Parts: sequence; C-alpha cells; structure tokens
Amino acid sequence: MSKTLQLEDKKLMTAYTQNRELSWLKFNKRVLEEADDSTVPLCERLKFVEIFTSNLDEFFMVRVGSLLGLEAMDPKKRDNKSMMTATEQLHAIFDKVGELYIQRDRVFAYLRRKLLEKGIGHVDIHELSKKQYEELETVFQDCILPVLSPQIIDKHHPFPHLDNKKLYISAILKGKKKLIFGIIPLPDSVSRVVYLSKDKTEFVLLEDIIEEFVDKIFTGYPVLDKAVFAITRSAEINLEEEEAGDYLEAMKQAIRKRRHLTPVRLEIRSQGKSIISEYLIDRYKILPEQVFSTTAPLTMDYVYGLENNITETLKQELYYTPYTPVGLEEKFHLEEGETLFNLVKKQDVLLRYPYDDFGILLQLLKEAVYNPNVLSIRITIYRVGKGHVKLMNYLMVAAELGKDVTVLLELKARFDEANNISWVNGLREAGCKILYGFDKYKVHAKLCQITYREPEENGVKYITHIGTGNFNAKTAKLYTDYALLTADDAIGRDGSMFFRNMGIGNLWGEYQQLLVAPISLKKTLLELIQEEITKAKNGQEAYILLKMNSLTDRQLIDALYQAGQAGVRVDMIVRGITCLVPERPGLTDNIHIRSIVGRFLEHSRVFCFGRGDAMKMYIASADWMTRNTENRVEVAAPVHDAGLKQEIWDMLEMQLADNTKARNIDADGEYYMPPVQPGDTLINAQEYYINKR
Repeated sequence: MSKTLQLEDKKLMTAYTQNRELSWLKFNKRVLEEADDSTVPLCERLKFVEIFTSNLDEFFMVRVGSLLGLEAMDPKKRDNKSMMTATEQLHAIFDKVGELYIQRDRVFAYLRRKLLEKGIGHVDIHELSKKQYEELETVFQDCILPVLSPQIIDKHHPFPHLDNKKLYISAILKGKKKLIFGIIPLPDSVSRVVYLSKDKTEFVLLEDIIEEFVDKIFTGYPVLDKAVFAITRSAEINLEEEEAGDYLEAMKQAIRKRRHLTPVRLEIRSQGKSIISEYLIDRYKILPEQVFSTTAPLTMDYVYGLENNITETLKQELYYTPYTPVGLEEKFHLEEGETLFNLVKKQDVLLRYPYDDFGILLQLLKEAVYNPNVLSIRITIYRVGKGHVKLMNYLMVAAELGKDVTVLLELKARFDEANNISWVNGLREAGCKILYGFDKYKVHAKLCQITYREPEENGVKYITHIGTGNFNAKTAKLYTDYALLTADDAIGRDGSMFFRNMGIGNLWGEYQQLLVAPISLKKTLLELIQEEITKAKNGQEAYILLKMNSLTDRQLIDALYQAGQAGVRVDMIVRGITCLVPERPGLTDNIHIRSIVGRFLEHSRVFCFGRGDAMKMYIASADWMTRNTENRVEVAAPVHDAGLKQEIWDMLEMQLADNTKARNIDADGEYYMPPVQPGDTLINAQEYYINKR
C-alpha cells in the first residue's frame, strides 16, 4: 500500500496503473514498429529489429529471471501496480512475447526481401544457384568443418554446459537402438557472416551453413531433425552470497557464476514444432511456454558490420544521413587564448548530447589536467564503454601529474561489470584513489567535480558536472542527454560533500542544492508535486512537465494521480515503462503521457514544476523507479541560469509537439499516433535539432 495515498479499495489501487513488465513489452513492440516504418531507411530498420531483439534478451535475463526467482521464494507476493503474482505475470509475459516473435519474423522477412532487391543482404541457402551452393560446400569443407567441435550425448559424452545466448546447432540422430542428440557450438574462430562474392554484398550466416551440412558432421547417423537454438539464462547475480573479503574479487566470482545461472528461455529457429525443443525442455525442466520458435536469426548484432561493405551511393539510400555534432568552436566561439575552463568559471554551460560533441567535455577535463591551479578531479563512473579511453587516460595523467584524483567505479553496472573491473589496475598504478560504492546501493549518479585555487586567493573553488547520462563517448553519439557544467559555489560545496560522503560510506548526508537518492530525491519530488497541488487548490496556475525513461515508483505515481485530481495538468515524456495509465475518465484526465522512439535513444531526465520565471527545473540521473529513488545513489541538480532553463524548456516543448516519432498513450496503456490534420506541419523533434546549428 502506498505511503502517499492510503488506498483501502484495491480496485482503486489498480484503477490507473498497469503492470511494469507488460508496459515494457508494449514499449519494445513500439521499438519493433520503427522497423516497420517505411519512412526509416532500410538498413536502419534492420537495426531496429536488432535493438528489439537485444532488448528482449536483457528483459528475459533480468526481469523474467527475477520473476522466476520470486515465484520460487514468495509465490503469493503481488505486484503493487497490477496485483498480479509472479506466476500470473510470467504467464502474461510468455503469451505477449509469443505474439511479438510472430511480428518480428514478419518484419525481418520483409526487410530481408527488400534488401535483396537492392543486391545486398542475407540469402537463404535454398535460394542459391547450383554453382553458389557448390562453392559454399567447398568453403564448409575447407574452412568451417575443421574448426567445429561436434558432440553426441550419451553415457560417454555428457551434456555440455551451454553459455547464455550462444548459438548452437543441434540434430536428432538415429542410432542403432535409440535416438541420439547431437550438438555443435557455433565456433568463434570463423566469421558469423560468410560472403558469397568478392564485393561482399550478399551473405549467408555461419549457423545456416553448419545446419545445412550437419549430415556431413555426424557421419554414420541418419539426421531426423536439425535446428539452431540458444538458451537464455538469468543474469541476476547476488553479491551477498560471495564470501571473498575483497569487494573486487567478490564481483569477479559473481560474474563467473552468471554463466551457470538458471535457464529462463529457449529460442529455436525452425518452421514449426521440433522434437529438439521437446528434448531441451526435458533437459532443462522449463515450461513449453518458455520456448519460442522463430524463423529469423536468434541474434542480430552482425547487422552493424554490414555498412562497411556497401557503396557510398547505397549508404545514402539505406542509412541515416551522417550527422556531425556541434563542436567546441562552433558552440562557444571562443576568442583566441580563451579556454573552456575559464568560460565555465564565468557562466553555466549546457551540453546537449548527441547534438553537442562529447569532445567538449573531454576538452574541459584535458584543460583541468594540465592547469597548475587545479587541485583535484573526482568522478563517478557507471558505464564508461569499451574502447573509449580518452577520459580514463586523462584521469590517470592527472594523477601522475600529482593531482588528487578519485574515481568512484561502480562494479555492479549490469553487463558492464567486467569492463569496469578491467580499469582498476591502470587507475591504481597511476595513483588514482578507487572507490567501489556500496553493497546494496548502485552509484548511478553522473557527477564530476574539479577543484582549483586561484593564485593569490584563499579558499577552494569548484567546477561541477551533473549529467543525465554516462561519461561514455559512444552513447553520447546515440543517446539524448544533458550535462550541466557550473561554477556555482553552493552546488560545488554540495558536490564536494557528496564525494566526501561516498569516501566514508555515508549515504545519508544533507545537501542544500543537490537532490540525492536515497535520502532526499523522492522526498523533495513529492514536496514539489504537493506545491503544485496547493497552487491548483488556491486557484493558481499549476503545471508539471516531466521527462524520463521509466515511471514505476508507486508513491510518485500516486502523487501525480493526486495532482491530476486536484486539477494540475501533468505532461510527461516517458520513453519506456509507464505504470501510470493516463487519460482515464474521472481518474487521470489531466495526465498526458507520450513516448518518442527515433534515431536517437531518448535518455535525458528533466523535472519541471510550474511555469515561467518561478518554474523549478532539475536535470537528473534518476528515473522515477523505486530502484532509482530508494536503492541507488542518484543526483538531481537545479538549473538556475534563465537562458539554459529556457533552452531545455524549448526542447521539451518541441518534443511535446512531435507528431512524427512520438506516440501518445491512451486510457488502456496502448500507444497511438498523435492526430495529424491535413495541412499540419510534420514535426520530428530529433531531426529539428540535428538541423538546428
């Protein structure tokens, strides 16, 4: 039951909410619809199929894995948005996912066919000419067969460990007395994409070749059935089970255990029901509901490499037009000799990724590294990204030059744990101080602080970075995020206090300007919502405008419901999950929610309360999810500069006006196109800011 709204009637408790997992599946369906959008270039549409697929993989590893664990531990526990048990949620998920596989197969088949008309793409082996087939068989015999590791399963050949989402080719073989299961892991030593000609435009996939010639692998056995399959395993590692005294070593042990966690899904590529799936169901003791047949590839990350072999002419037709973000000189027009460091000392600066270049932030760090007045650099790292080493190198150089460098490295960033761990030794050797965060609270804040002392002046001054996204050069080109760079002394003191508290393990520090979870973020957000409710009740204009990735926190949902009931208009831009259902008559009439899925992933979090000069605006690392507000260390910062507030407000209003890539959410929680009348101007908010220099 919500602490904010003491609801005695369970029907009212679910009258304006929906289940988190089912809401996410609706969102991922919306992603797949981008692959079905004829206005999107063909190869970009293929990427949306891949994004849908990888999204679904993570959903099963994390959310389905958690629900299966909950089903075993507490089968009577009910979700507080839909009052469904874990078992009820799982049945609903499996049912909806089956429908999505059918849609995915249809979209992929269409895109494959359209790309082949352009002379590029994935060719079915059975569509090859006789000559092509013979050449492919030669490739199989000479280059693929020698590196395969086939195995049958019997008393002398035990069933092998199957890795999460690794592709396997399987066969049911006819033995002398019984059926035998044969299995071949897809080799890592051979390219997944096998091109059919020197111009590398048409290809077949490695698993297709191995499956086609499987009878030449299991010689002496008649092949009764064959298929490509993959097992998805739960990814929820429990650090509390680890007994290692060193936190770093405990994380390494936990990651190793992930390879052996419970299977949660079986995917099999086949045209219909397969006896192979029956064998694997029995082997892994999973439900038939957890088995999904598909005719499309089981993993599709290969699509990102196709661009390398396409002519420039075709690229213009099949991909988005390349975009160059605004760089340092274009954005600030610095006079000769002026530095970004000195500019930020004089005025607040807003970076808007991906429209602004991530290199601007790197330039600020570089200037700080070599500035003799800089005393320290402190930073939180959640996902730095593979191969994006400039930022980390600047930190190491700063430490080697004698500056005090502290790196709070979150080792529990899901699926980036190993990558983050890989930086530890280099940072330590350079002289950086390393913090690992907390056992039960991930540090998700996007904070960086530079301290410096002006010559012949007493006291320390600050430049503080508060962002909505990670310090990651790759995602800064793909995700929309904000980064505020400010020399505001009050924010600087809070930032200094934050890092001091992190260093001594204090989650409960008090801050004057920054909103910090788990102590003050949600408390302050509830107070700000209540201020708008009070305005509405007093006959004053009241308004709330929010942008985030997901909305699941029950207390905040109930507070927004109360605001709507009091007459406050609430506009929300929520990319993914929303457990609050808007526009329900008599309940959420005043609440309006939309989602934007386009070329870039909408990732920024902005919270606005009121309008005009009195409006309070925050940018934040946190979504309105319980995991963010109660179980993570997050930071939100006020935007004080009137010009920057207006800039962010204008961008939000453009997104509210988007009638091309935006979808509104109706009273059933379903997405629908915004109404467009004849003569209306079509607005694509992302394209607008790509073209606005």
